[in-house]
Amino acid sequence: MKFISESFEKRLPCYRVLDADGYLIPGSIFEQVKKGLALNMYSTMVALQIMDTIFYEAQRQGRLSFYLTSTGEEAINIASAAALTPDDIVLPQYREPGVLLWRGFTLQEFADQLFGNKDDYGKGRQMPIHYGCNKLNYFTVSSPLTTQLPQAAGVAYSLKMDKKEACVVVYFGDGSTSEGDFHAGLNFAAVMESPVVFLCRNNGWAISTPVTEQFRSDGIAIKGQAYGIRSIRVDGNDALAVYSAIRAARQMAIKEQRPILVEAMTYRVSHHSTSDDSTKYRCVKEIEQWRTEKNPVTRFRKWIQRNDWWDDQNETELRGNIRKQVVEAIQAAEKVEKPPLTDLFGDVYDKIPLNLQEQERFIRDTIKRYPKEYPSDVPV
Repeated sequence: MKFISESFEKRLPCYRVLDADGYLIPGSIFEQVKKGLALNMYSTMVALQIMDTIFYEAQRQGRLSFYLTSTGEEAINIASAAALTPDDIVLPQYREPGVLLWRGFTLQEFADQLFGNKDDYGKGRQMPIHYGCNKLNYFTVSSPLTTQLPQAAGVAYSLKMDKKEACVVVYFGDGSTSEGDFHAGLNFAAVMESPVVFLCRNNGWAISTPVTEQFRSDGIAIKGQAYGIRSIRVDGNDALAVYSAIRAARQMAIKEQRPILVEAMTYRVSHHSTSDDSTKYRCVKEIEQWRTEKNPVTRFRKWIQRNDWWDDQNETELRGNIRKQVVEAIQAAEKVEKPPLTDLFGDVYDKIPLNLQEQERFIRDTIKRYPKEYPSDVPV
């Protein structure tokens, strides 16, 4: 009689290409990245960084109701997006706006969603940062945790049935692995052999809950083996490693028609959201160490500079231009009127049912009785 051990003697290795100072690790095997792609990746990482900073400040000024950033996770966003094709379908969690940015979502489109004006594709009916874009194959963000995983397995199975040369990539955090939908999604995908890449951003925290209080396993990648899913652990702050791993994962998912699990190791430098103060449950010194010494954007910049592809003048011009564009997008979005009241009741039923008709009458009567209590920029 022999029981399987609760853990392996050695931890799973972490795939890396660049060291902390942006030097290539000797003997690294990785997907070659040419100058044009590298500069595009870096520029988009910087754009995401600046966009997050300014939108976060706008929320603190009371101009937005809510926001959360991707600070510290820029490499996962942009490098993974760069490894995909436009036909691949993305199901995000909520900390992946960089994927949408890479695919062509404009700064103005981001601002319109955040302000919930009439140009927002969701017609102002979603919380800020709940982006979505049908033409860019990017599912709309959904607040309930982990619901996107079993959905992704199903979407990927539909691609399989249609014999499409594409896969699904679904993003989630380490906290999502504590939900039942994580296990349902992986098992469904494994049994049905769905071409889906499960990309876990293991940033160490599920809001205020550290990974040490979430599971006893060696991280997330090891869980794939229990479901018969090929897995890898990668340094999520190494853009070249993330790019290479996702390229390989995508190829296997499509060619072999199977799910792949990728665990990207990183650190959530920001607060969970504007509703959180992470200094209440973690050390400020630790946060600053990750912000400065282990910054994925800085790490990638060092690599492109050593290739003589970038210099300080390029940096100054890029950051100045992006900052100007973000500020202009905010100013423009603030001036656009809100969606009309009727949009609250449409887009669900072919014919609006009686109960919704009654609700619409009720709110219109209330507005007539208390016109000063209702926002003047919302068409009635």
